[in-house]
Amino acid sequence: MTTYSLGIDTGGTYTDAVLMQTENGEVVAWSKERTTPHDLSIGVGRALAAIFRQEVKPENVARVAVSTTLATNAVVEDRGARVGLFVFGHVRHFKLPVVANIFLKGGHTITGEEDETLDLEGLVDTLAGLAGEIDSYAVCGAMSIKNPAHELVAREAINLIDPKPVFCSHQVSSHPGMLERSATACLHAKLMPLMTEFLASIQRSMLAVGLFCPVTIILGNGRGADLEQVVDRAAVTMASGPAATARFGAAAVQGNALVVDVGGTTTDVCLIREGVPQLNHEGCVIGEWRTHVEAVDMYTSGTGGDSQVVCQRDGTISLKKTRVQPLAMTANLPDPSEWLDGEFEACLILPVPGLDRTLLAGDQVLAYLDRQGPATPRQLAQQTGLSLIYLEKKLERLAFLQQIVVAGFTPTDALHGLGILTIGDGRASCTAASILAQQAGLTAERFCRHVVTETEKAIEGILLTYLCRTIWAGDQAVPLLDRRDNELFSMHFSLKLPLIGIGAAARCFLPGVAQRLGTTVSFPRYCEVGNAVGAAQIGLDA
Repeated sequence: MTTYSLGIDTGGTYTDAVLMQTENGEVVAWSKERTTPHDLSIGVGRALAAIFRQEVKPENVARVAVSTTLATNAVVEDRGARVGLFVFGHVRHFKLPVVANIFLKGGHTITGEEDETLDLEGLVDTLAGLAGEIDSYAVCGAMSIKNPAHELVAREAINLIDPKPVFCSHQVSSHPGMLERSATACLHAKLMPLMTEFLASIQRSMLAVGLFCPVTIILGNGRGADLEQVVDRAAVTMASGPAATARFGAAAVQGNALVVDVGGTTTDVCLIREGVPQLNHEGCVIGEWRTHVEAVDMYTSGTGGDSQVVCQRDGTISLKKTRVQPLAMTANLPDPSEWLDGEFEACLILPVPGLDRTLLAGDQVLAYLDRQGPATPRQLAQQTGLSLIYLEKKLERLAFLQQIVVAGFTPTDALHGLGILTIGDGRASCTAASILAQQAGLTAERFCRHVVTETEKAIEGILLTYLCRTIWAGDQAVPLLDRRDNELFSMHFSLKLPLIGIGAAARCFLPGVAQRLGTTVSFPRYCEVGNAVGAAQIGLDA
């Protein structure tokens, strides 16, 4: 009987599934469905249902291998659980992008002896003010890798006062370096609820189609792990998607190449040397986070097909790192001419269908959206009496809880406006493009082409940033890249590496990027679902 490996990749925009023969690695079926953030099992279930419309039966699948960019996306977009960090010891203060960074006395010496008594009273006093603002905690003590006593005591104290998940740095990293160890613990705390829900959605979707085989979760280093090993160590999946990207790209090249995955939320880049993905054993860097998580040597930035386009009154067009739902992909969208006003009303807030009535009644914003329908942030502020600053934080929280959808104009809409894409409702995209183009003093077509060009420039910058970090230590080249086009001179770069494109948006943007960088780009077979193929390939090794 022929057996199969099933690869699943869930990104911020699409969920892909690939069915691959175990014996020869041949892809026999694949599917691509929109990710459903409010209930991930819906998108995963649709992708699996499309796969099993073929003649293959679920009982013939020997293993399911899963990769995801959800963790990476959450880090880049600054989403996830609200984390409070406690650091103990005589250490130089540092800042991580969490709700609170608290430094207290405590810690141990390099030999594991207590350096200073733990300030337990300060910990308890601080917790009283944090309890309502925090979803999970991270604790990091000086030299806890030699003696974790203070971290363990702090964990017990937190559990007694505010029983929420607590992540100790000694459990997630055995390396010195307080900043990296703290960041690694914080990421576990930040991503754990997201990954718990994702893994539960995979299990629900498998049961719905009758899949009962073992499941492998792809880790950032390109290896696989069982479900149970991942739930409490969520950050190890942070580069899961890029690891699958690297595996797929490595199979398509014999020498050196730059693999570029252009998704809806992010662009991921990794280097292939002599057909082998490069690993960063010291720990990967994503945005502001420098960690101890072993992963493929990669770089991720928040630019993709669903990045929000911002148009200023002076005609300047830019891309935000936050993902919004393209207008072309938004169901029941009011005509953009009724609400879109570029600078002031650039996005629309919609309630997620099917929310519990009690939940709707208990929240001022959700109750208004339920009664009146979609609204802009300014309309919400006027009707609810909330300040725009408070409302912004409120909407971030509701988006994290998957209770609202934020829709806006994106590069995907620009492609619809140009007739390059036809997978959604292009009428909404065209109407919005006309409104924004008038504000910028352009025709709708020129405006859409300008958006595509700005997206290509942003991806070009991501590639150059990654390569400069590979050649020079740290961020030494960042000032150079930021000012490579100024009032006195301009610089142009030429790559010595070919590009390999992966992802739904790759064919739309990478040819222009390759031309700008004086190189070539190729799109291997099944590149649209390349991460799912890479996951299935890793699953074959399990």
